[in-house]
Amino acid sequence: MKKLIIIISSLMVITGLSACDTDEIRSPEPLQQPENTGNDNENENPQENMKMKITIGSTAFTATLESNATATAFKKLLPITITMSELNNNEKYYSLPNSLPTNPINPKTIQNGDLMLYGSQTLVLFYKSFSTSYSYTRLGKVDDTTGLASASGSENITVIFEME
Repeated sequence: MKKLIIIISSLMVITGLSACDTDEIRSPEPLQQPENTGNDNENENPQENMKMKITIGSTAFTATLESNATATAFKKLLPITITMSELNNNEKYYSLPNSLPTNPINPKTIQNGDLMLYGSQTLVLFYKSFSTSYSYTRLGKVDDTTGLASASGSENITVIFEME
């Protein structure tokens, strides 16, 4: 019985030592810098790639996305066509299939055209201004809200979000 224990212990030690073979240890590869394609527009005007088109029915709106992790994650979902549900006669909402990063704050007042994330998965487009006690993560804002309330209507709507 002692021989069996010694053999098993020896095998475990040998197996453990072979896993530490120094020939397999490699230093990390240096980070590769992307090739310069000659298109430096992203660096010249960072707001340019933050413009998004929101289409409700036949009416299109331009929105400016925030410069935050939530907006960056949202951009990766675009283009997306969704059906947004009506809530409280002032907002449309949609439950995203996956969570986005959050940094919620209470804005105290919601402005017409605010695009927010409630919790980590509920996309909300506000079409009327009002006071709130809820916290949201800001995604962006519709640049010109003229006609947003009438385009949103009082029913569920189909909305297309895409980068410009």
